[in-house]
Amino acid sequence: MDDKELYRQILGVVQPWEIIKIDLDMSKQEVNIYLEYPLPSEGVCPKCGKICPVYDKREERIWRHLDTCQLKTFIHCQTPRITCSEHKTITMDIPWSSNMSRFTNQFERFAIDLLKATKNRQKAADLLRISWDEIDGIMKRSVKRGMKRRKDDDVPYVGIDEKSFLSGHRYATILTDITGKRVLDIAENRDTQAVDTVWKALSDKQKKGVKAVSMDFWQAFRTGAETHVPNAVIVHDKFHIMKYLNEAVDAVRKQEHKIFMKNKDDCLKGKKYLFLKNRKDFTKKDRSNFRDLNLTQLDVGRAWNRRELLRNFWDYTYEKPARNFFKKWYFSATHSRLSPVIKVAKLLKKYFENIITFLKHRITNAFAEGTNSVIQLIKSSARGFRNFENYRTAILFFCGGLDLYPQESR
Repeated sequence: MDDKELYRQILGVVQPWEIIKIDLDMSKQEVNIYLEYPLPSEGVCPKCGKICPVYDKREERIWRHLDTCQLKTFIHCQTPRITCSEHKTITMDIPWSSNMSRFTNQFERFAIDLLKATKNRQKAADLLRISWDEIDGIMKRSVKRGMKRRKDDDVPYVGIDEKSFLSGHRYATILTDITGKRVLDIAENRDTQAVDTVWKALSDKQKKGVKAVSMDFWQAFRTGAETHVPNAVIVHDKFHIMKYLNEAVDAVRKQEHKIFMKNKDDCLKGKKYLFLKNRKDFTKKDRSNFRDLNLTQLDVGRAWNRRELLRNFWDYTYEKPARNFFKKWYFSATHSRLSPVIKVAKLLKKYFENIITFLKHRITNAFAEGTNSVIQLIKSSARGFRNFENYRTAILFFCGGLDLYPQESR
């Protein structure tokens, strides 16, 4: 097998395309492969598939291919342009690359796999021996085609949440497919415009099929759901609710600790995370430390008790006993004489009709919360999050469940 036949099979070059020359440059550690479209008179229109007359050839372009051993490999070609009666003068498709990329499809596939493995654009670029801008371009192209390929699959349960973006209280709104465990879209800010933007990720058919939406109490989220999926049920996310109670418990602990320290009593020193932990996650040491505290005599103990009691609400199946339970819990919370707990209790009562909907639909924003670790890794390891578009691209690349790869040549 000669070198041209070897590369013809490696590259998947099909007739009438031909390899006319291969140059090996050891000084530059490069292999240069020259391809040609030999038919002088006719070619295929990339838009309609008609056989059309060849108009001319473009100037030579160069594509980076997968390395040959340790050598960088480049494809050179003057791509023909044809004259189509319907689409005028247009450049023919080439079988080894697409979308005006300077890389072959096989190279981009490998780059995508490296990005998935490293979750770091700079590391992937270094391994591929290309620039950060080039690997960023590959990532953006892959997300763009992945978003185009999305189908009208049913999305019965949707979550909408906010994520911090950079510093200075800048936020992004994120829409997730709870059933499919994927990010649908993300938009900068958390206002009405951002909410409207992310809902555009769903077609009209998909919006009609949405049964319920999980969200925080943020009014823009509620308004967005009522506007875009008016027949869907709003389910306020239990993790956000428990987060509010965690914050109330911590606020009570801080107030009480401050008073105790004035009297030189440090019994609550270093106990912050003990009270924020779920009891089922306690270690042996945590349980011992907890027993040493006389909770019934502490304000933070009473606040903690109200929070732990509310955990039982999520285990109910039937609405009537759940309502009775909440009524008793609300009375206990509002008569606790603990202002942070009372504030949260009143908030929950205000939105209770969209909290008890959890019993029927049992959805949460757990997937959106679960993406935090991935997003944090992306933010800490990646360069270029000075603009929102890079941030959005990275989240959709890693968490969007997209078909990222370029189309294989036929």
